[in-house]
Amino acid sequence: MSFRARIALSSAVAVALAVVIASAVVYVVARDQLRSPIDQALDQRADQIAHLPLESFTSPTGETFLDLRPGFGEPIIYVQVLKANGKTIRAPFDTTPLPVSAADLAVARGQSGAHRGDAEVGGTHLRLLTFPYSPGYAVQLARPLNEVDNTLRNLGLFLLAIAGAGVAVATLLGLLVSRAALRPVTRLTEAAERVTETGDLSERIDVGGRDELSRLAATFNSMLAALEESTRAQRQLVADASHELRTPLTSLRTNIEVLASDRKLPPEERQRLISDVIEQVQEMTTLIAELIELARAEQQTAEPEDVRLDLVAAEALERARRDRSEVLFTADLVETTVRGVPAPIERAIGNLLDNAAKWSPPGGEVHLVVHDGEVVVRDHGPGIPEEDLPYVFDRFYRARSARGLPGSGLGLAIVRQVAEAHGGEVVAERADDGGTVMTLRLDGRSSLVPAGAAS
Repeated sequence: MSFRARIALSSAVAVALAVVIASAVVYVVARDQLRSPIDQALDQRADQIAHLPLESFTSPTGETFLDLRPGFGEPIIYVQVLKANGKTIRAPFDTTPLPVSAADLAVARGQSGAHRGDAEVGGTHLRLLTFPYSPGYAVQLARPLNEVDNTLRNLGLFLLAIAGAGVAVATLLGLLVSRAALRPVTRLTEAAERVTETGDLSERIDVGGRDELSRLAATFNSMLAALEESTRAQRQLVADASHELRTPLTSLRTNIEVLASDRKLPPEERQRLISDVIEQVQEMTTLIAELIELARAEQQTAEPEDVRLDLVAAEALERARRDRSEVLFTADLVETTVRGVPAPIERAIGNLLDNAAKWSPPGGEVHLVVHDGEVVVRDHGPGIPEEDLPYVFDRFYRARSARGLPGSGLGLAIVRQVAEAHGGEVVAERADDGGTVMTLRLDGRSSLVPAGAAS
């Protein structure tokens, strides 16, 4: 069963229940209102009889009857006297005796008070009232309910017709309302099917309104935009990686072919070619490793924890001192805690230190500061040109002045990825007295942090 049919069926069932309950309430109220005059007439007649002396007479056939006749214009009310021994005396015009129950005998014997009830006598529905008359006697009064029953029967048929019409109208309106309400869902489904068939992630849904379905459509559009951007970034990464790998692969192939040829090379040239091959292999290994880290960082997640940023920075600083002994590293580490994953944070700080050391002259100073969720790395190199500042954290971007230096162009891109994963940012600025200042801000707002950037 379709969702639209379920909505229509649910609305029909809800209306049917409401109509049935309302009809039952109306029927009960109407029955009580129609019976109320009958009970009032019986009460009035009982009050009259209670103040009259009831006498009896014997007919020529030997039967005993009440000497009681209804007044002119009075409604038909059957009267019957009930003795404590169970014998009854009725009026001469009442041909059918009224039924006697144990409750009626209890009234005649003085064991209980007046009570009402219904009875079926000779195919006639009667309303009964039994009340005490004198010690050992009770009087039973009955009035037919034919008119009330006919009215209730007609009312029941009328309510049944109304209920049926209400259910039919509710079903029709449910179909119309469900069609209108689910139109955005239909558009969403059609858009998803088109994306599945064509692979076109530029598909979007027109969003109007601020209800839940509009929010769903907006979320779907955001998801498509994110997928489109992710696909674009993936293709760009593949294209950039292919471009970056082409040059070292070509050079590596050329050097290997020269070494494998029959040419007799001087020992110095052969050693130089071998050194070039080793350097190119190391460069490609670094590039591939950082590409893998970028890809893993986009896919993997790890639960964040409280991280002592100063301690993580101290570990990255020790590693940088071992790897870059020609540079003087100084630090000012203030105890600070952020929410995140330690390994990628340490790798990001290490990349900042490595980048600063690469641009520092031998014996130059790189200063590391950690405070209030920030990591600041300051070098005294030539500084980054103004035109390159907006692009230094892009993948594979290398300034013209850096193209002769070793590196993959991915180190700072990893830093930005780690910063964004932790709800922060990284910025590069030119220092007033020369060099570059890079600031990594981490506020730990992210609930799931990429873990693939760990080394």
